[in-house]
Amino acid sequence: MAWQRPDGRQSYQLRPISFQQNFTRFAPAAVLTKCGDTQVLCSVSVTQGVPKFLEGTGKGWLTAEYRMLPSATPQRQEREFLKLSGRTQEIQRLIGRSLRAALDLEAIGERTLTVDADVLQADAGTRTTAITGGFVALAHAISTLLQQGVLERSPIIGQVAAISVGLLQGEPFLDLNYIEDVRAEVDFNVVMNQQLGIIEVQGTAESGSFSRTQLNSLLDFAQKGIQQLLIAQREAIANWNDLYQG
Repeated sequence: MAWQRPDGRQSYQLRPISFQQNFTRFAPAAVLTKCGDTQVLCSVSVTQGVPKFLEGTGKGWLTAEYRMLPSATPQRQEREFLKLSGRTQEIQRLIGRSLRAALDLEAIGERTLTVDADVLQADAGTRTTAITGGFVALAHAISTLLQQGVLERSPIIGQVAAISVGLLQGEPFLDLNYIEDVRAEVDFNVVMNQQLGIIEVQGTAESGSFSRTQLNSLLDFAQKGIQQLLIAQREAIANWNDLYQG
């Protein structure tokens, strides 16, 4: 019997996605990104200076930090203080790598952009929501920095979005929620740019293996979902045509 989605979606359907701008006051950008019941606050801040390996090069940097609130899941999660879990380190590196792919770092100058992804509520897909919402927040921050005269030109040379896909009872499904995520035989996180070029694919078989044909089906589902996310991002960025330098 085929898997029946708990929320009634078709296998190829995304959860509802939204971007609430100016969620907090002080950061150059703060976007509350909702993907179904997953909610991630994506904030961007800027500081002078870069990591030592970039000093004197004239290039800027983008880094990311990812955290989950203790009450983001049904059972309270312990806060991470001095020692980050391997999962947290992996996710924030993924967010940073993905978003750097959208930037001309020379246009930033020797400054560091920090994307903070704080999970307020988790129903799976937190890392992909952080990337998709993080890009919208990044664009808003760049717009603010241009208006303030901090930057002379936009460093945005690409667009980035991400989504999860998985196999349930041997069939592909897009944008898994938690119930589906824990039952999936195979799950992937896929990051793509505006040309649907692959930036990163993270995938594994939780049990058994999967075929090349199934892999292709998963990537097809991811591509269709990301096409929709790219449109939603552009609709959430009022001055996209001015910011995009591609």
